[in-house]
Amino acid sequence: MIEQTLVLIKPDGVKRGLIGEVTKRFELRGLKIVGIKMVRVDPDFSKKHYAAHIDKKFYLGLEKFIISGPIVAMIIEGIDAVEVVRKIVGSTEPKGADVGTIRGDYAHTSYGHADEQGKAIENLIHASGNSDEAKQEVALWFSIDELHSYKLSHEEHTL
Repeated sequence: MIEQTLVLIKPDGVKRGLIGEVTKRFELRGLKIVGIKMVRVDPDFSKKHYAAHIDKKFYLGLEKFIISGPIVAMIIEGIDAVEVVRKIVGSTEPKGADVGTIRGDYAHTSYGHADEQGKAIENLIHASGNSDEAKQEVALWFSIDELHSYKLSHEEHTL
C-alpha cells in the first residue's frame, strides 16, 4: 500500500552535513520525497511533536536537543513507506543499529552514554513509528499545500 511517513534529520545530522546522504538513501531505495523543508523547532512545537513523552524523565533533554539547531523535515512516500523507512534508518539506539542503516553507519552513541551526560540521545534522525503515528505527524508538520504529487521515472515507464 502506498503511504506517507515523516522523517526528520535532527540538529546533529544537519550539523554534520548529512542531509544529502540521508535523502540519497531514501531516493536510491525508490522512495519519493513529496515534501521537504528546513525549520527551527520551538518549545511549543516540540511539545506537540513529542506529546507522548512530555511526562517522561528524559523529555527536557529531548526538547533541548530538538530546538538546538535547524532540522530538515521530509515526507517520504512509497509502498509500505513507514516500514521501509524504519529499516533504512535503523534501531533507535545507534550502538545497536545494523551496519548499512543510517544510524548504524553514522552514529554510535548509546542510551547509557546519553543518560550519563544528562542529554538526549543524538541519533541523527526521526522516523514515524507506525502508520497511525505517520498520519498524525504528516498532518502536524506539513500543510496539504506543502506536499507535491509527481511521478518518478520508474513510475512513468510501467505498463
